[in-house]
Amino acid sequence: MQYKRKDRVGDLLKREIAEIIQTELKDPGLGFVTVTGAKLSPDLKQARIFYSVLGDEDSKKKTASALKRASGFIQNEIGRRLKLKYTPQILFQFDGSVEYGAHIQGLIEEIHRTEGPEGQKIDQGERPPDSTSDEPGDNE
Repeated sequence: MQYKRKDRVGDLLKREIAEIIQTELKDPGLGFVTVTGAKLSPDLKQARIFYSVLGDEDSKKKTASALKRASGFIQNEIGRRLKLKYTPQILFQFDGSVEYGAHIQGLIEEIHRTEGPEGQKIDQGERPPDSTSDEPGDNE
């Protein structure tokens, strides 16, 4: 499959915006931001930048407003750094997939803690029937 120009520009935007956020922005409302993706319109004039934030709901809101305030600066920096005919309009969108993945991972770990090796339900503190004992004095 052919790698489209839109995808190449999106990857480049993702990398550059992540660097700009990390090194250039000094907004105190900006939390721990990770740029997770970039999706461009077919004419390359609009770019949706997906990001995730580590923290609670308050830090997510503060980060969203800080990115909105900084979008003009980021767009100007992109125009200066990249040699494109048109600098895409930057729109930030929160990416909840990272949190969702962490939630699913937690559910899977909970299932593994409460079920035995063959999917048998076990009580907390009870050992599965075929496990070996590590208790001293259980040498048979």
